Amino acid sequence: MDTHGGGPARQPSYEGVWRFTAAAVDVSVPQARHAVRDLLVRQGVPLHEEIMDGLLLIVSELVTNAVRHAALLSPEIAVEVAIGPEWIRVSVEDNHPYRPKALEADYGQTGGRGLLLVREIALEAGGACDVEHTASGGKIIWAALPLAPMAPGPGGAPQPAVTSPRTDPSAP
Repeated sequence: MDTHGGGPARQPSYEGVWRFTAAAVDVSVPQARHAVRDLLVRQGVPLHEEIMDGLLLIVSELVTNAVRHAALLSPEIAVEVAIGPEWIRVSVEDNHPYRPKALEADYGQTGGRGLLLVREIALEAGGACDVEHTASGGKIIWAALPLAPMAPGPGGAPQPAVTSPRTDPSAP
């Protein structure tokens, strides 16, 4: 980045962390997806369209899971969007202590594969996802994706670009 006057380089204007809360009800799913999309557009995040589509699907899946499985113990959920110079991380926090695991593909089952879908979208994009406990006994489920699609590596296989955008793995 070009700097004048010998001062330090400034971070891109789109970087930052935004957090909002919503009731753990069905209408919060499209509202969260639209709020995240609107935030990214408003901030001018240089997000590739393919990554944007995957990210919005992840938001829908994570909020849906919180609404369906945590609402009894967590009538409110929090959605956080953290944007760095080369990655974006979305997380959904609720107060339910159950830590879900991604189910394997069972084509006879009509539901229950949301976290598997989140994991696959994140990995395919070169990102990562995880579930962590909060200090209050709830959980945070997050996914991090690069802003641009991965460049193919040797043999055409995608090369992972993001393992975790956080510098301190114990921080939410």
